[in-house]
Amino acid sequence: MRAYTSGSAYASGEERHKGTLSRGKPADFVVLGDDLLAVAPERIKDVAVLATVVGGVFVFDEAGLSA
Repeated sequence: MRAYTSGSAYASGEERHKGTLSRGKPADFVVLGDDLLAVAPERIKDVAVLATVVGGVFVFDEAGLSA
């Protein structure tokens, strides 16, 4: 996961502006129904997406998190 977040921001020289959830950085992330590090690799495709946040705004919210 690090390769797709802070690692890719570092590789492109943008680690000061993106790559981690920090104040002042755009918040693009998903809320998942399971911990990807705890489920069996063959189950990752079945993990539910509960919410998606783009630029700090909920664009999908199955779980009622934005209320």
